[in-house]
Amino acid sequence: MMANHGPSPPTLQELAELVQGRLRDGDPNRRVTGVAPVDEAGPDDITWATSVHFARQLASSRAGAAIVPERCGPTPMPAILCGDVEDALSRVLGRFHVPYGAPPAGAHPTAVVLPEAEIGADAAIGPHVVIGRGARVGAGSQLHAGVHVGDAAVIGERCVLHPGAYVGDRCTLGDRVVLKPGAVIGSDGFGYNFRRGGHQRIPHIGVVIIEDDVEIGANSCVDRSKFGVTRIGRGTKIDNLVQVAHNCVIGPHCILAGQVGIAGSVRIGAGVVFGGQSGSVHGVSICDGVQIGAQSCVTKDIETRGTYSGFPARPHIAALRSLAGVERAPELVRQIEQLSRRIAELEAAMHHRENG
Repeated sequence: MMANHGPSPPTLQELAELVQGRLRDGDPNRRVTGVAPVDEAGPDDITWATSVHFARQLASSRAGAAIVPERCGPTPMPAILCGDVEDALSRVLGRFHVPYGAPPAGAHPTAVVLPEAEIGADAAIGPHVVIGRGARVGAGSQLHAGVHVGDAAVIGERCVLHPGAYVGDRCTLGDRVVLKPGAVIGSDGFGYNFRRGGHQRIPHIGVVIIEDDVEIGANSCVDRSKFGVTRIGRGTKIDNLVQVAHNCVIGPHCILAGQVGIAGSVRIGAGVVFGGQSGSVHGVSICDGVQIGAQSCVTKDIETRGTYSGFPARPHIAALRSLAGVERAPELVRQIEQLSRRIAELEAAMHHRENG
């Protein structure tokens, strides 16, 4: 359960107004102290049902109130009716969420701010943060303990960099960017030439630009370009343990789930989704609106929006047909073996008749 830690728990009417819904039954002044699933909610909690079908489960719930779809029938507890339950739930969770451990405005005594760095108004610089020479941190941004911001790097306004995040020299974060713990922006790309009997590192002198409203998960990496820019488009959300290689350009509002790996110089359009443990080979282009299934690999350009899966990634229906064929393979092998034995028997019988 998520409990309220603010100065005053919200009333049912306040929550209804927050989600632009309508309160049905119940005392509008009744206060709610937490949010919990149907089977865990208590009398002071609000729960939810995303559809009329799931609303049937409310009959066995102890919740004090529920968020339900507009067309939902009678419920055993007061209900807030709304057009989009998931969006309403997100707003309610936001009302109860209290950020923990946010550093106070100003710089902690242990922070190191090198000369010519600029710190915006109300920015919060936590313990043992390092801000490089000539770097800029925008107004209202929060840099938690152990964050490193390189020389001439730029952090936009109202960004949140969680403990241990790293932003390399000359790299840029837009406004409202969130880096989760251990995220690395601007490490050198993975590039080598095999010369003189060994792997010789290729210098990477480019930068990374992270546009507005991007979130990057814990221990994910976006590598510095060899030259030019590695770019993550506005509104894109990247899960934990994701690798984006050098010189990639990822469009706006994409989703990269956990353990995705994007090889170098890939171009990804707007609204593309990569499922968990999926990825791409070097240098491919993917158009807008593509969905890549979990554990799939893009090996060539995709020019038509749709869902793709498998190795190599292909239209999902084709991948399913291929999988069905693979699953039938053992039975087909048995049938072939039976036919082979039958043919051998027939040939033996014919040989016997011919030779009397």
